[in-house]
Amino acid sequence: MEIVIWSHVFMAAFYILYFAVIITTVFVVILDNRNPVKTMAWILVLFFLPVAGLVFYLFFGRSTRREHLISRKGYARLTKRPMAECQTQVSLHAPIEKQTLMNFFSHVNGALPFGGNRTTVYIDGASMLADLIKELYRAKHHIHVEFYIFEDDAVGRLVRDVLIDKAREGVKVRVLHDDVGCWKVSHAFYEQMLCEGIEVMSFLKVRFPQFTGKVNYRNHRKIVVIDGKVGFVGGMNLAERYVKGVPWGVWRDTHAKLEGKVVYGLQTAFLTDWYAMDRTLFTSAEYFPKTDVRGNVVAQIVTSDPVGEWRDIMQGLMMAICSARRYFYVQTPYFLPDEEVKTALQTAALAGVDVRIMLPKKADTWLIHKASLSYLAEMMKAGVKIYLYRKGFIHSKLMVSDDEFSTIGSTNMDFRSFEHNFEANAFFYDKDTASALKEIFLADQRDCMLLSLKVWDKRSWKSKVTESVVRLLSPLL
Repeated sequence: MEIVIWSHVFMAAFYILYFAVIITTVFVVILDNRNPVKTMAWILVLFFLPVAGLVFYLFFGRSTRREHLISRKGYARLTKRPMAECQTQVSLHAPIEKQTLMNFFSHVNGALPFGGNRTTVYIDGASMLADLIKELYRAKHHIHVEFYIFEDDAVGRLVRDVLIDKAREGVKVRVLHDDVGCWKVSHAFYEQMLCEGIEVMSFLKVRFPQFTGKVNYRNHRKIVVIDGKVGFVGGMNLAERYVKGVPWGVWRDTHAKLEGKVVYGLQTAFLTDWYAMDRTLFTSAEYFPKTDVRGNVVAQIVTSDPVGEWRDIMQGLMMAICSARRYFYVQTPYFLPDEEVKTALQTAALAGVDVRIMLPKKADTWLIHKASLSYLAEMMKAGVKIYLYRKGFIHSKLMVSDDEFSTIGSTNMDFRSFEHNFEANAFFYDKDTASALKEIFLADQRDCMLLSLKVWDKRSWKSKVTESVVRLLSPLL
């Protein structure tokens, strides 16, 4: 009898303590002054997922935006040489309508616009990998590699072996990979590079108890810089599926090789991330060499992260959408826009702009895909055209507008990319690049099905309920 009494007392004490913790956590969420939609999503999770909701919040919900990963003084030193090069440029010839966007990125993000660049665009992993290896073998001074995923498979080992060859030749090689993105990769894979003199670091190591403070903020960037003159940026990681595809088809992605002074932006992004992890700041001229004019592309490298006060890339995309006059095309594997971006897309479509969004018909993540589908009906009601890619999985993050503006990078059109991840995009302000990316979009469109609102509304009630329920979690995915 006494055991039963003590058992009831223990359970009562547990529930009182648990609900006290839940109520306290809810107040913390409210006082954080987040987006009301996100605040309500966390409150629902905390109340309707006992224990699991609290654990989920501790791992993914706490805001650490005020964490300073790099000092203003250090960043100023890092950008000193690119700034000097930028100031010596002749006037950049960009469309008048896009000057405001360019200035926004310059003022808020410190992204310097450079002219005289050349761009090569890749739409499959095999061609990008072939060119990447070719450029790596040409390296004379340094190679900087930064990927969300650097897999221990045929592709990852091929690139690793090339890096080892260059390190043996005396080229300084640094590799930065995301700790969560490479969770399944054995330490032996990276140790082989370390033993050859390559500096390898993981971004924001996830270790308990620090685990809960870092797992939510991941480095999603895909950057390669070779001798400070050639750079790669886009949506492709180093993994075999980017070349061989997935069981249901091709893996369609977009990446770019950049040549010219715009590579300074990629170099700055890499060295900033390296400093944040290693506290070693590289600012010497050898990392920002003098570069001749390579083409006529005006470009900026824009980064975003959860540390700063502004959501740089998200706000820039809103400006680009709102300034579109004829068309705005988007390719994204996941579509979970915040209220501002969603409204901007709908408003543009209602104003007569040809807004098209291309998504995969089948995605690699069931939960996020279901949440993405929940947004489609309201987009189509505003006149946005939705295309579902049927040839495989489209992982491309490409946007193009009015034959004047375009961007390629790592940023998905979702909450995580806009608010939590460290991302990097190349923004272009020239007709040739925009026209080329527009043609890529239109070519992919031939492998898509165009959704009809009338047909879409007839899908099963089970699908509608599932999508709506999962959408409640979309700000947290």
